[in-house]
Amino acid sequence: MSARAPAPGAAAPAMTMSDIARLAGVSESTVSRALHDSALIAEATRRRVQQIARDTGFTINQTAASLRSRKSNLIAVLISLVHEKNQHVSDPFMMAMLANIADALSEAGYDMLLSKVSVHQEGWIEHVFRARQPAGAVLIGQSFEHASIERAARAGLPLVVWGARLRQQSYVTVGTDNVAGGALATAHLLASGCRRIVFLGKPELPEIALRLKGYRQAHREAGFAVAEELLVPCGFDPAAAAAACAGLAQGGLRFDGVVASSDVIAINAVRALRAVGRLVPEDVAVVGFDDVEMAAYVTPALTTVRQDLARGARLLVEKLLAVVAGQSVRSVVLPAELVVRETSRAAASHGSPRG
Repeated sequence: MSARAPAPGAAAPAMTMSDIARLAGVSESTVSRALHDSALIAEATRRRVQQIARDTGFTINQTAASLRSRKSNLIAVLISLVHEKNQHVSDPFMMAMLANIADALSEAGYDMLLSKVSVHQEGWIEHVFRARQPAGAVLIGQSFEHASIERAARAGLPLVVWGARLRQQSYVTVGTDNVAGGALATAHLLASGCRRIVFLGKPELPEIALRLKGYRQAHREAGFAVAEELLVPCGFDPAAAAAACAGLAQGGLRFDGVVASSDVIAINAVRALRAVGRLVPEDVAVVGFDDVEMAAYVTPALTTVRQDLARGARLLVEKLLAVVAGQSVRSVVLPAELVVRETSRAAASHGSPRG
């Protein structure tokens, strides 16, 4: 049995151990043992796997194989902020995620190595593995680094990612249902009577693109068109978010609702609106995303879409340790939950649309 040949003129995609396992009808751990000629695997199976590997041009990445065979109690936690150089690890979402991952790793008997990347560097993930020799890596967010993560995963490096599930990716992700989250936030504002709802975020990022998709979906399902001028690019950096929100409030754009792609952006939106005399939620209703701890304690308390970061962190660690052990692992999409607080109004029961 052999893999399908690429189209004329197209480069053949790199084969992975999971590809060989699928073609042979066995697990990835069986493939690994068969390619190392382990006597634990039946001779017929060893020969079949080895023949498929030869037919498809698959070779074992020796760096990855060495990492898998070496025991280490160190897990690298990598944060790529290529998309937002001024965003800090002290960001409330980052701090909450790191705390939960640290707890999960400690419970599993592992230590955490933290590394932040603010400028794209070719092979940066591979460099971390070579230099620090961790057992595996957890990446928080994909930023603009999907290609780098994909290349490292296809090389056999053990890693999992908190982020969006993308088409034809070979690495494992754990993340929230961002489409559902964006739709929940938007549908809530539409139901409360808002008709011109701003979306604040950076849709070049995979997770934010899905939240925007949910925003559009909710408008479509409610029978309303999206006004493209209400889609406002906005980064996660507090200063940039404040500037974007202040410009929005002062620019004469008519709107009565805001869906922000993070709680930090939402909180800065509320502050900017109040600074120009617009009341929240009386004049403009605001919904965030994440449900960081401070969301419940700001004034007014923030309506937001909750991501279950504690459960997400546990799953990231569980999935990574399974990858390190050579097991076949699937990505997980966690449910989103709308948490209604003071920055939004109760759903309208009657009356004509505003705006």
